[in-house]
Amino acid sequence: MSIAKMISMHPDVGGNVNEPLALAVRHALFCSAICTSCADACAAEEMVAHMRQCIRTCSDCADICTATARVATRRTGSNEIVLREMLQLCITACDICAEECARHEDEHCRLCAEMCRETARDCRAAVETL
Repeated sequence: MSIAKMISMHPDVGGNVNEPLALAVRHALFCSAICTSCADACAAEEMVAHMRQCIRTCSDCADICTATARVATRRTGSNEIVLREMLQLCITACDICAEECARHEDEHCRLCAEMCRETARDCRAAVETL
């Protein structure tokens, strides 16, 4: 089942889904999982002390992406100011995480940076629809 379909079934939405927002939610959830996996892989690296900042950045980004997806999925009532701020925070966290992961040569960091950039792009598009 898709997130957009689930959101469209909400009584307050009436089938009219904000597609850019639904895509941002979807990718924020993917990003959370990928950042969590990247942090775990970084913790398993032999030079783990060298990866401390990456582990922290990925962990923070994962939590922020999860919180953003949760807030953005709610359709009862309206809290556009908080939603906009959450999307902005998600953009910031993803940009910082992508930059940190790009500093490392590990494939898991490369994939994480790519997902973070995609999620930030989608959140920017979603902000424009609010």
